[in-house]
Amino acid sequence: MNYEIALSIATGLGLAAACGFRVFAPLLAMGAATRAGYLDLSSGFEWIGSTPALIALGTATGLEILAYYVPWVDNVLDTVATPAAVVAGVVATGSQVADVDPWLRWGTAVIGGGGVAAGVQATTVLTRQVSSFATGGLANPLLSTAEIGASLVMAVLAVVVPLVALLVLTAGVFLLLRLVFRRRASEATAGGAGPVPTS
Repeated sequence: MNYEIALSIATGLGLAAACGFRVFAPLLAMGAATRAGYLDLSSGFEWIGSTPALIALGTATGLEILAYYVPWVDNVLDTVATPAAVVAGVVATGSQVADVDPWLRWGTAVIGGGGVAAGVQATTVLTRQVSSFATGGLANPLLSTAEIGASLVMAVLAVVVPLVALLVLTAGVFLLLRLVFRRRASEATAGGAGPVPTS
């Protein structure tokens, strides 16, 4: 695998991760970067940089951002956004991986891009549910701001410095897995501790 292919995969996976935070913002960033000459799209994905697509993606991005600032509506929106994020992750990755065997291209797009987007989206869904029940939804707008910020930063990194985006993604996955395993270990320890015997 040469450097250009590795770079295209890194770009695609970084954009897929951005789609896990917000579905439409990364696609809009891709279209704008394509029009500005900063991003090349694989054959069949040129429509992302077209004027109608930019208008549609811009409108969808605005509506998505606004909807996530309404407490409890954002939780309902997550049920729709989850499969949409997976599709967006597949599209984002597939638009970058070119000049390889079609099986490798779409395997990377579906398993890699779709999987990364699904993982990030699942994390945001879980975090929002915890926030909703812990704060009655009052902290959700702050969470939404962090998510759109993370989506845009990851999209820009994926386009400008894709290897850095891949490192950020890898570090994020590592920290998340570490947190999950640590929590499970503490729950197992707490659950295994029986009642203190009395004499």
